[in-house]
Amino acid sequence: QVRLMESGGGLVQAGGSLRLSCVGSRLFLSIKAVGWYRQAPGKQREWVASITDINRADCTYADAVKGRFTISRDNAENTVYLQMNSLKPEDTADYYCHILDTNYWGQGTRVTVSS
Repeated sequence: QVRLMESGGGLVQAGGSLRLSCVGSRLFLSIKAVGWYRQAPGKQREWVASITDINRADCTYADAVKGRFTISRDNAENTVYLQMNSLKPEDTADYYCHILDTNYWGQGTRVTVSS
């Protein structure tokens, strides 16, 4: 069983920044592709960004966050990050990390962006 724990959410004003962290309980996180997803109130969960496995570390982003968010990983710390800059009120959501092609999800961390 792999446990994922997100942290770093909070309340921030529009234009501000936050960095989310996702720590895995096992080395699994450092060798698999990982994605960040978000779910706003009353909406479906949507993909935000992904980083591929340890051998490539290619990053892809949803159009809504491209140029503002950066996904990265620290394999030594078994952690994946999501740096979020220039935040907008529409970025308000619960953010989850997920190991792609598995059933492993974190419990989520809430991000609230005030206008």
